[in-house]
Amino acid sequence: MQRILVLVLLSLLGRMAEATEVIVEKSTLRAADGGEVPVTIARPAGPGPFPPVLFIHAKRGWDSAEEAHLRELAAQGFLTVAPDWQSGRMIERWPSAHNPETELDVEAGLDLARNHPLACRIPVGLVGQSRGPYYAIRLAAKRGADIAAIVSYYGHMQNPNAPEPDQLFRVAPEVMQLNAPMLFLIGENDFELRRIVGGRAFYALWERGVPVEYQVYPLARRAFDFRQDAGPEEKIAGRHARQKAKDWLYRWMKLDSAGRCPSP
Repeated sequence: MQRILVLVLLSLLGRMAEATEVIVEKSTLRAADGGEVPVTIARPAGPGPFPPVLFIHAKRGWDSAEEAHLRELAAQGFLTVAPDWQSGRMIERWPSAHNPETELDVEAGLDLARNHPLACRIPVGLVGQSRGPYYAIRLAAKRGADIAAIVSYYGHMQNPNAPEPDQLFRVAPEVMQLNAPMLFLIGENDFELRRIVGGRAFYALWERGVPVEYQVYPLARRAFDFRQDAGPEEKIAGRHARQKAKDWLYRWMKLDSAGRCPSP
């Protein structure tokens, strides 16, 4: 009897491992201007198809924290494409200014996510961190039919190159053009300006009837979801944010409870 129980347990564990196994690939893309774009693609093991997500990293650059986030999205069932919009154009980490050419790199990632052989043929979910959501709202305003939903981790809602009055008192014009459902995730102790402009974007979207939620995490600082010095509350906030982001994408990408894409 004990032997049977052990075999059953091992079988269940094996199935769980299979369900969460993730495959990560490195490749390159060509942007519309011919630029070479490094890209990381993470997906669940298996034949697919899988719901497509475009992950847009922050201006801090691509590193192990971003790769870990990518793996988490893949473990949740998504085929996730993450273009590195910095290194291919020799941009140093932490750039202050926004380089519009890098938007072509991110858009090339969107095209790959839409057309990947293992991706469902449905609109793409966008997940961005910090500078990443600015790219997301630009894409959503430009290519709304291709975007199912946006998840913004403490995101820019204004052009970083805009003059000071715009930074302080206005949201980016794209906020008034996009229709993709947006989820804001931000710590209550994040930078004040980021919280103010994000709050204005929330109200602007809600007034226009765009589905929107604004989740504030008590006691959480900037980058609460991957900080090396995260406190107990920030660690919980990080787990909550990952689950809330998953639920948002499942809802607006019209996936079933198992993460399968809707029937054609």
